[in-house]
Amino acid sequence: MFDPPDGAGLELLTSMCGLRHWAWLWIVCGLATLGSAFLRIGRDRYGYVAALIPPTVWAVAYLAAVITGDYSRGLWVAIWYLTSHVGVIMWAATVPEYSVPPLPRRARKSEGA
Repeated sequence: MFDPPDGAGLELLTSMCGLRHWAWLWIVCGLATLGSAFLRIGRDRYGYVAALIPPTVWAVAYLAAVITGDYSRGLWVAIWYLTSHVGVIMWAATVPEYSVPPLPRRARKSEGA
């Protein structure tokens, strides 16, 4: 097994529970995001919300570490999470989706026969 990283800058999170437990946040939100990818257009918004949760939590933890003086380099890590993760997810949520047009009525009848 691999040991998790040392948690520098994540004191806010590790004060509540270990990084192994926080990994489940990423896993559960990732599964919710994956599951919503198969929903009809317009019903996948909860997947985007789920995708935003882990990087936002990490960014807040790193910003808290900067403010408290625990991890001065945390500002750059927080900016990285906010731009490369949160920003990209928010941009992806605005990209228009197009549904596949329904089959003509005759084609639907012949499929069921």
